[in-house]
Order: sequence, then C-alpha cells, then structure tokens
Amino acid sequence: MLGRTARPAARVVPEAGTLRGIWVAKGRDGRLAVYVPAEGGLRRWTETRPGARDWGQPVLVPIAGLTHLSVTQDANAYVHFVGRRERRKADGRTVVDIVYAIQYQPGRPVSEWRSLGNPHKAAEPAGRLGEPVAVVTPSGMVHIFVRNADGGLTLRREQSDGKWRPWDDRRGSGIESTLAAIALESGRIELFATTADGILHWSQQAAGGALGEGHPARLAVVPGTVAVLETGPDRPTFYWIDPDGRGVVAYRAGAWPTALGGVPGEGPNAALRAHLDGYDCTVLAHRGVDGSAVVGVGVTEDEGNGVWWSDTGVPCLAPPVLALDAFGRVVMAVVGEDGVPRVARQLDEPGLTLSEWRRL
Repeated sequence: MLGRTARPAARVVPEAGTLRGIWVAKGRDGRLAVYVPAEGGLRRWTETRPGARDWGQPVLVPIAGLTHLSVTQDANAYVHFVGRRERRKADGRTVVDIVYAIQYQPGRPVSEWRSLGNPHKAAEPAGRLGEPVAVVTPSGMVHIFVRNADGGLTLRREQSDGKWRPWDDRRGSGIESTLAAIALESGRIELFATTADGILHWSQQAAGGALGEGHPARLAVVPGTVAVLETGPDRPTFYWIDPDGRGVVAYRAGAWPTALGGVPGEGPNAALRAHLDGYDCTVLAHRGVDGSAVVGVGVTEDEGNGVWWSDTGVPCLAPPVLALDAFGRVVMAVVGEDGVPRVARQLDEPGLTLSEWRRL
C-alpha cells in the first residue's frame, strides 16, 4: 500500500478545544461526510457527489464545550451524535451533561442539541462522568452507555415513541476507560470495557432482551484502545493493543486472543470490512508509535494467516478513520498536524493502494 502526500491548500481548520478526533459517515445518497473538532463545535465537509474527489466548503455544526463525542448511524443512514459537554457557570461551577443531536440527510443541518442530563445529581460525581458511546439497533432504538463516577455502567435509551427512558444504573465497578459497543445486524448489543483486573464483556442473549451482567475475564488490554467490528453473522471481533508488546490483538468470545502485530501508538484501531481482490478482508488503521497513520489488511476471521501492515508516512493528531464510499472503495481520513483533515481513497489496483492525500 502507498500513501502519497498532496500539495497543501490554503485553508486551515480553527484549532479545537479539548475534543480530539475525526469521524466519517456515509449518507443515504452515498455521499461521505467528514467531521472534525473546530472552535465552537464541529466542522463538516461533504462530498459534492457520491464517490467524488471534490468536497464542498466546510460547514460549522455549532456545539460548545464538547470533551468527547460518539458518532453512529442507523439503518436509514441518519447520523447520531452523542457528546459529553462541560459548561462553566457564572459562579465558577462546571456542569457536565450528555448531549444528543441527529442529522437526517447529507449536507443538511444537524438538529438542535438536546441535553440528556447526567445520571449523577451532585456536582462532584457528575464531573467524573466518563465518555459516552452510542449504538442504534436495527429497530431504530438509540442506546447510550457511559462509565459513571463509581466506575460502573450506566445506560440511557430511547423508546419506540422517541421519548428517552431515565438513566439506568447497570451496576458493576472498576471500569477504567472508554467503552466499546456494537449493535449487531441481529439486533443484539455487545459491550466491552477494560478494568484493572482485565475486561468486562456484556452480551445480550436476544435482541431487545436484558443486557445482563458484565462477564469478567483476565485479558491484558491497554485501556482506551478497544474497537469492535461485526466480522460474521451475529459475531463481533474486538481489537485492542496488547500491553506486552504484541501489537494489535483480535478477540472473539470463546477463543484465545490472536496477536496481529503492528507497532501501534495510543488510541484504538479503526476497523472495516471490504472486498479486496475477491476476498472478504478486514482493514485496520491506527496511529503508529511515531505518530503517522498505519493501515493493515488481512482476511476476515483468518487472523492466523497474518495481517499486512503499512505505514502511510502521513502524520496524524488522532487515530485515523475508515469508510467505504458509494462504489465500495476504502476511504481513509486523518487529521494532520496542522489540524486539517486529509483523505485518501482506494485506487483500482491489486490489494489496497491509496491515492494521493487530499487536504480538505
């Protein structure tokens, strides 16, 4: 795989506050949208046509005070935004809440941000609320999971009539960092968290059923590095960084973790399934130990035969993201050291070869 850097353009994204990251979503019409943190909210670029090289002018999605963001999509390709927000009051107090918004069509305005509150009433524990992660089941129900101040799991979900249920304390303790969650095509939800003693794994037995208790296991995981992808019918694979230097690890329930190699830096992998040279492949991407974007390719659920890693040489401030465009081509997006997003797209060549990087 080859990544080549294009000549820089003149426009620069305003420097963001505490929020870091990059997100990509594909609308129902096939157009991709890229979201990055900017002063006062998120800045969004949208393809002018499905699969086009050209992108429209950036649009500001205003929301101040975000510290963390989770972006997901439903079966209608609506984009759901769930964020953790901090606001400073006139008396000096900092108020923390969870906020939610939705975008129904590519390039169209995002709805007003709605506060979903905080499961803690007192200011001190409310300030220790963790990072939210959101999933949407095929039935359209939004689920928001967050680590509470006691290190346990708290859930809030939308009802079928669009109203939100109260915060639900799922108990548990010891959760250290970011949760990883997935809504499978079957409708089941699986959830994964790291603890000081290993991991906790929640798994619904049936769609719409009880989430149950988190199943503990003594697996070594670098906190904040877990990602998840549905790699088979109703079967997720979890990916994380191994603290003992084995690089990226793949894990499916009932099997031992498999080392995939690589030399990852901080943050999780992006994970995507794509057809390459007639094979069902899993594409992984992360921020390497030297700060550049690294991509790996292997046959899906055939980790024993290896993953082929390649350093793009493009520096990035946050872990890269992956998506498929309207023609099924792999698209990789990063935020450069200047805070500006760059995008590369799969070329019509064997394997996974990327185009020159386009600065948006």
